[in-house]
Amino acid sequence: MRVVIQRVTRAKVTIDGNVKGEIGKGFMILVGIGEDDGDEDIEWLTKKIVNLRVFDDADGVMNLPITDIEGNILLISQFTLMAMTAKGNRPSYIRAAKPEISVPIYEKFIVSLSSAMGHDSQTGTFGADMNVELANDGPVTILIDSKNRE
Repeated sequence: MRVVIQRVTRAKVTIDGNVKGEIGKGFMILVGIGEDDGDEDIEWLTKKIVNLRVFDDADGVMNLPITDIEGNILLISQFTLMAMTAKGNRPSYIRAAKPEISVPIYEKFIVSLSSAMGHDSQTGTFGADMNVELANDGPVTILIDSKNRE
């Protein structure tokens, strides 16, 4: 699994003009799911995300995790994160999991993050054409691939 985590002051996702998910301070996370991803990736990423110390403490140092600032998460599925671009100029998505694999993983990831946070995470709709708006705070943007744990 690949995630792009953006520290935000606000974020929302709209589908067909209707707001599907919206948060204030927290993380807007884009997630790409690969064909070989599973429960171990979900567990590892969940722990990494909720313990990521990128929020300012009283001294203005990025030292606090999202749970300490009572932040929220907006989780958006994005298969294009699995793009391979080494050859040519047209990205290949052959390593992206098909919906029958990725939808259950995405749903488990939502539950895992919500449980770790102690409240529901906001989401988009898997496979929908979504409009995502955010105010990146910092800006702080972090990429994590669950297959690169070293």
